[in-house]
Amino acid sequence: MDFKLSEDQKINTLKENVKHFIAVLSGKGGVGKTTVSVNLATALAENGYNVGILDIDIHGPDIVRMLGGNALPSVDEDDKLIPAQVLPNLKALSISMLVEEGKPIIWRGPLKHSAIKQFLGDTDWGKLDFMIFDLPPGTGDEALSLFQTIGQIDGVLIVTTPQKVALDDVRRAITFVQTMNQKVLGIVENMSYMRCKEEIVYPFGKGGADKLAQEYNVPVLGRIPMDPKALELLDEGKPITLYYRDSEIEKAFRDLAENVAKRVSM
Repeated sequence: MDFKLSEDQKINTLKENVKHFIAVLSGKGGVGKTTVSVNLATALAENGYNVGILDIDIHGPDIVRMLGGNALPSVDEDDKLIPAQVLPNLKALSISMLVEEGKPIIWRGPLKHSAIKQFLGDTDWGKLDFMIFDLPPGTGDEALSLFQTIGQIDGVLIVTTPQKVALDDVRRAITFVQTMNQKVLGIVENMSYMRCKEEIVYPFGKGGADKLAQEYNVPVLGRIPMDPKALELLDEGKPITLYYRDSEIEKAFRDLAENVAKRVSM
């Protein structure tokens, strides 16, 4: 008898095998959401956790480049996807691993919804401590599909920069998360400041994340500085936490990972 699990059963199996689900969301593009997702995942993995990172940014997938682009997914004998093994305890999956490089994904909502369900239910993620979802900016189909498919997760990290235009969009993102009955885990302020020799400058202003945190009664879990060398490393497929040891930005991402781990254990 050929017995196949229903979609609900597949998602329930995933939930049984993953301890914590965390989505990373931003109100607008260009604030470094994927940078946060990738370096949070690698920092957690280096701390000994088993981690999976799923790129749900269907139209603008970037985690492959930031993770080096070498590891590829496979398919097992049961036709289940096997995520790419990036580190001994870090797995990753992105639509860009499955299509020709540079080819645009021209899909409407139903196709994206179907792909996300397959990434969740028809993929063998194994047992994980953390699964990180790198969502596209804004409040569109992909985030809706994720929350409707998987239900309640541990929380959503909101990534912003200090400037006012970013904060306006973040408010919409937070309201969206709350409307979906999800928890805002905390705020990450990226490009928070820049160190010029002994002086600290604030290119995009100061205090934006603190204002949001007070307004919505959520913590600021990380403040990530600007560093040109870090950007070069990411373009080369070298995560900051693995290739920029003892830097201020590496420490910021490690602090973020520790704060996230503590927060989901509360």
